[in-house]
Amino acid sequence: MSDLRITEAFLYMDYLCFRALCCKGPPPARPEYDLVCIGLTGSGKTSLLSKLCSESPDNVVSTTGFSIKAVPFQNAILNVKELGGADNIRKYWSRYYQGSQGVIFVLDSASSEDDLETARNELHSALQHPQLCTLPFLILANHQDKPAARSVQEVKKYFELEPLARGKRWILQPCSLDDMDALKDSFSQLINLLEEKDHEAVRM
Repeated sequence: MSDLRITEAFLYMDYLCFRALCCKGPPPARPEYDLVCIGLTGSGKTSLLSKLCSESPDNVVSTTGFSIKAVPFQNAILNVKELGGADNIRKYWSRYYQGSQGVIFVLDSASSEDDLETARNELHSALQHPQLCTLPFLILANHQDKPAARSVQEVKKYFELEPLARGKRWILQPCSLDDMDALKDSFSQLINLLEEKDHEAVRM
């Protein structure tokens, strides 16, 4: 091979390397979804969201009004509006529902019977609310690491989810701060439901 052809071959290889390094362009943007996160005080909403954002648990303070976190996942970013769960705050929840594309409901599976009854009433109200009733729901039975925790089957039966949520998109999953893989998997399932809803909207 002549010196000229060798030089051309090297120049072409340099060009390919340049293209590979500099001309790839930005990665495709991840879709963003606006979610509302509700549940009684003490259910663990703030701790779960902080752990997903890799924040230190030492800095977690219970939400009294509302807070917004951008929770990053590999295939989506969830902009989560967490609403405080105290008695005097819950009556204002519906003011913050507008614009939501999905719902996260966190319950304390080891709570007292009275608190569990209150949580059931709040979930039933959310499932039937005009601004939420068509949205995907992720229901997290939190604190599964506690001895008094109720199983997912017990929660499903007590909350009467099968008859109430028939025809709706919902996921009920156990969770705790000790099992982040399971928590992330639950959110991945929610993202799949959000994507399906997006595709249906495009087809319509």
